[in-house]
Amino acid sequence: MSDTRQVDERYYELLHQLQALDFALVELNLYLDTHNKDADALHQYNQLVKQRWQLAHEYESRYGPLMHFGHSYSGYPWQWDDLPWPWQV
Repeated sequence: MSDTRQVDERYYELLHQLQALDFALVELNLYLDTHNKDADALHQYNQLVKQRWQLAHEYESRYGPLMHFGHSYSGYPWQWDDLPWPWQV
């Protein structure tokens, strides 16, 4: 594995914000499964998706991929052996 990359305060801020957004998106997804005509909830869901895309893009631009199996781009050299991985912090 490669050397552990240096992380700063923004690294942890972005991960925390992404985790909060992911939680809210899962909850809204479950709600919308049974309330599919709730326009306000759908609007909120789409706004949070947009925020998550922006934060994920910032995170990946600074620190490397968040997801595997084609969901995140990897720079050269292969970045999946750079530590720490997002789920390790």
